[in-house]
Amino acid sequence: MRALLEERVGRLWVAGEISNLHRAGSGHIYFTLKDERGQVRAALFRSAARRLAFEPENGLEVIVYADVTVYEARGDLQLVVRELEPRGAGALQLAFEQLRRRLEAEGLFDAARKRGLPRLPACLGVVASPTSAALRDVLQIAARRFPAARILISPTRVQGEGAELEIAAALDLLAERDGIDAVLLVRGGGSLEDLRAFNSEAVARAIVRSRAPVVTGVGHEVDVTIADLAADLRAPTPSAAAELALPDRAVLWTLLARDFQRARRALAGYTSEAAARLARERDALRALAPTARLLARRERLAAGSHALARAARARLERARAGVAELAGRLESLSPLAVLARGYAIVRRSSDGAIVRRVGDVGPGDRVSLRVAEAELEAAVHSVRALRRA
Repeated sequence: MRALLEERVGRLWVAGEISNLHRAGSGHIYFTLKDERGQVRAALFRSAARRLAFEPENGLEVIVYADVTVYEARGDLQLVVRELEPRGAGALQLAFEQLRRRLEAEGLFDAARKRGLPRLPACLGVVASPTSAALRDVLQIAARRFPAARILISPTRVQGEGAELEIAAALDLLAERDGIDAVLLVRGGGSLEDLRAFNSEAVARAIVRSRAPVVTGVGHEVDVTIADLAADLRAPTPSAAAELALPDRAVLWTLLARDFQRARRALAGYTSEAAARLARERDALRALAPTARLLARRERLAAGSHALARAARARLERARAGVAELAGRLESLSPLAVLARGYAIVRRSSDGAIVRRVGDVGPGDRVSLRVAEAELEAAVHSVRALRRA
C-alpha cells in the first residue's frame, strides 16, 4: 500500500487546519490536518521544520506540499510534509506576528524599558553594511550636523541566510566597548524577505542587551520591524536616525550665543550688585574700624578741649573780675588807704602797741607814727581827751 501510494499518487498540495500539534524531542513535528469533511495525520521532520519562517500552531490554516504514504506500524494514512505555508497571510508576516506577540508578552517592547538619548554624544556606534547607502547617509549627516562626535562602525551583512546572527554579534561587539553613547542600527528599504534579519529574535535580544540606547533606521517609513519595536527609539529612515542621535551644531551655536548673552547680563548685574554691597560694607566697616572710632574720639576730645579752654578762660576772667572787685573793696578798707587820706597809726615805742584811747600814753612817752609814706618818731607833750559828738 505504501509503495503503491508513493508511486501512483506521489506529492500533493493539501489545505486544512492544524490540530493535535505535538513537538517531539527529536525536533520532528506531528499534527493532524483537518477540514469540515475529514482529517489526516501529518509529519514534519526536523530537516524541513528548521526551514520554516514561522511556528506551526493549533488552529492555523495552512497549505502543505507532502508525500502521501502509509505509516506501516499502525497502518495509518499519513502525509510527510515537505513544505508548509500559512493560508492567507504570508509565512514571513505570520512569523512576524508570532514573534511580536511572544516578545511583547516578555516585556521587551515596554516603554518603561526604553532609554533616552544623550544630548551631546561623544561617540556613536553604527551597525550597518560597510558598502551600503544607509551608512553613507549616516556619515554625511554626522559630518554636517555634529562633526565633533566620533563614529565607530561595526560592519555586518544585513540580509541573507545567517545575517540576523551577524547583526546580533555586531551589536554585542559595540556593547563591549566603553564610551559609546548611542548605537544606530540602519539599512535601506526592501521587501519583507529582505528585512527578514531585522524580524528575528536574536537581533531583538541583542538590542535589549546593548548598554547604550539603540536607534533603528530600517527600510522606509512604512516598514516596521521587530528591531524597531525593541529599539529605544525608531526612526523612519537611516538619515532620520542620524538626525535623532546627533544635535545640529548650527542650533547649538545659536543656543550657546543666547546663553552667553544671558550669562553676561547676569554677571554684569551680579557684579554691579556685589560692588554696591561691597561699598556699603566697606563704609560700615570704616565706621566700625578702630581708627575711625579713634578719630571720632579725637575730634570729640579736641572739641572738648576747646570748650574746656573757653570755659577756663571765661571762668578765669570772671575770677579776675571778682579778684579785682575784692581788691578794690579791700583797697578801700586797707589802712594804707586811710593813711593816704591823712590819717596815721600811733604805736607806743616801748612795746609797739597801737594807741587807741586816752589812757594808752602819757606825757613824755615816746610814740611811733605811721603815715602813708613815712614813719615818724615823736614824744607825747600832752594828752587831751576829745568830746564825742
